[in-house]
Amino acid sequence: MSVEAGAPAPLILPFGALVPRIDESAFIAPDATVIGDVEIGPDSGIWFKCVLRGDVRSIRIGAATNIQDGSIVHVTRRRASTEVGAGVTIGHRAIIHGCAIGDGAFIGMAATVMDHAVVEPGAMVAAGALVTPGRRVGAGELWGGAPAKYMRDLSDAEKAYMADAARHYAELGGAYRGQLADGVPAPSFV
Repeated sequence: MSVEAGAPAPLILPFGALVPRIDESAFIAPDATVIGDVEIGPDSGIWFKCVLRGDVRSIRIGAATNIQDGSIVHVTRRRASTEVGAGVTIGHRAIIHGCAIGDGAFIGMAATVMDHAVVEPGAMVAAGALVTPGRRVGAGELWGGAPAKYMRDLSDAEKAYMADAARHYAELGGAYRGQLADGVPAPSFV
């Protein structure tokens, strides 16, 4: 991730000796915050108003993963880091806390995934769901509710949608990265 002179820049902070490591190709929105032991993989996107706080444990974000606007990713002191695989979509205002999310998973808007929970590869957590501590969401399954419960297996159309969402956000992040590198035009008021 590079920021051109004069372009708005995200808040990227060390925490003691813990310094974020962000791939050059990642998009980090200008108002996102990344702190401490956080690693962000290639072509991933950390969108507007997101906070990733790796202050007391590590956060690992795989390649081509998107964490959408207003989401929070944190860890659990002395107990759980947060691991997010590749090609994952995390919807707007989600909370991801001290858990593991497998490759290609989809976390719906305003969902919460708590400490030591595991969302297996290709699983979907519905919008607004609460995955309680230690719960395991199976691969290819849809879970929803609060607390989240198994609802059904995902359809082929849903699986295709999940893969498309991850691709779309990787491309969109590249477009934003390019626009910010070119400089942000002044607003025009009418």
